[in-house]
Amino acid sequence: MTESSAPQLVSKLWSYCHVLRDDGLSYLDYTEQLTFLLFLKMADERAKLGQPGPEIPAKYAWSRLSADDMVGEKLEAHYRDTLAELAKKGGMLGLVFAKAQNRIQDPAKLRRLIVELIGKEQWSSLSSDVKGDAYEGLLAKNAEDVKGGAGQYFTPRPLISAIVDCVRPKPGETICDPACGTGGFLLEAHTHLVREHGKRMDKDAKTHLRLHALRGGELVESVSRLCAMNLILHGIGPTDGTGEPPIRTDDALREEPKAHFDVVLTNPPFGKKSSVTVVNEEGDEDRVALTYNRPDFWTTTSNKQLNFVQHVKSLLVQNGRAAVVVPDNVLFEGGAGETIRRKLLKECDVHTLLRLPTGIFYAQGVKANVLFFDRKPGRKEPWTTKLWVYDLRTNVHFTLKTKPMVRADLDEFVALYLPTQPRAKRHATWDPAADGGKGAPLVVDGKATSGRWRAYEYDELVARDKCSLDLFWLRDESLEDSANLPEPHVLAQEIADDLRSALEQIEEILEDLPRPAQGS
Repeated sequence: MTESSAPQLVSKLWSYCHVLRDDGLSYLDYTEQLTFLLFLKMADERAKLGQPGPEIPAKYAWSRLSADDMVGEKLEAHYRDTLAELAKKGGMLGLVFAKAQNRIQDPAKLRRLIVELIGKEQWSSLSSDVKGDAYEGLLAKNAEDVKGGAGQYFTPRPLISAIVDCVRPKPGETICDPACGTGGFLLEAHTHLVREHGKRMDKDAKTHLRLHALRGGELVESVSRLCAMNLILHGIGPTDGTGEPPIRTDDALREEPKAHFDVVLTNPPFGKKSSVTVVNEEGDEDRVALTYNRPDFWTTTSNKQLNFVQHVKSLLVQNGRAAVVVPDNVLFEGGAGETIRRKLLKECDVHTLLRLPTGIFYAQGVKANVLFFDRKPGRKEPWTTKLWVYDLRTNVHFTLKTKPMVRADLDEFVALYLPTQPRAKRHATWDPAADGGKGAPLVVDGKATSGRWRAYEYDELVARDKCSLDLFWLRDESLEDSANLPEPHVLAQEIADDLRSALEQIEEILEDLPRPAQGS
């Protein structure tokens, strides 16, 4: 099988999903079942080749599951028992099979999936690139399913690639994503290190990269298993099935970090404030805001995204580097939001902000940004001196299907970021003093630049109302000339996204209001 066969492999595995969809399986259910079977098949192949692998009891090994006599109710019962037993194991086995259940109710279809789709491939003979790309293809298709997929856990890969190219993790460093989803940031960091430094790495450096460099956390068990399998297929993590998994299923915000990292890259979950349902003394249900009283946090809030910004700062070693995707409200919300922004600007070097376009996330209605900052040791003077902002939102329109964002759309930003040079060498492409003070793109060598890149001084930032970092300066062409309006379907989508965002904010307000007692 050649390197170019990954798309064909995705197509083959995905084609059977439509058959199972008729039985009520979601894309996420299907991908989970593939994960269980792929893990068992690969473990069997490694054992036959004499390679280290997870110790799976013979009774529950692939050879028994795929035996000729395993049909009908016997197969269904055995598969169910296999999942239950392996869920009791530790290490990678326990992570992949935690709370695993058989969602395929038709034994004949399960048999076909085992024998014809998974069983006919020799997965160990495929390169990590082919296996990994094939699985990534499945996750991408999974994310496209708005209702039943895992789109909210899937960050656009072109964006991840650009962020990693800016932060540039180095050999020997540790990299963490506390909300890792399906593992996009961790995998791209691994790819970057292998591409840029792989030929110069010795055995110890390669072992560190495979076993110790990458760590992730994920709240949802089903997504943790997808991430774990994604890493396994890319050759990351222990192969014996019992070593420490690179992924941990837990609430990242629950307690202070026990380990600290050189680099943190993450896209924390968007959406409503953290809350739990409780039953009061009268027997009525109430929604109570969930706050985290952590001594390492600057302030207490129920806003998940603000808490994640504080958590990312705590995860970093001194002079560690972070890039975190945040929704717009993190940039302008008052109260705890203002406190956190002022503390962040003072105690960290908040040096770069990327304003993202709409229409690039599977979770619709999202208006987001990427905040880049370095943790610094304590001192009286603020560490942030200048915040560079790149506006990739104004007059930019993307959609997931008809005009998806590609890596080239971020090339200018990465080039202006100057990943390999001191930030003092950065140059703006916008002159705020031009055109009588209205501002205009700078002209360099007789050519107009994009005007999307400029800097704000620390004193300017802290003097803004609520220390807002919601910064923009380009003219919206659609407001000046109707001929510049985006395509009708793009405009309609943007309106729908704005309405969804407004509705979510209203729902958050409603959840914070006390509920009347029943019968009143």
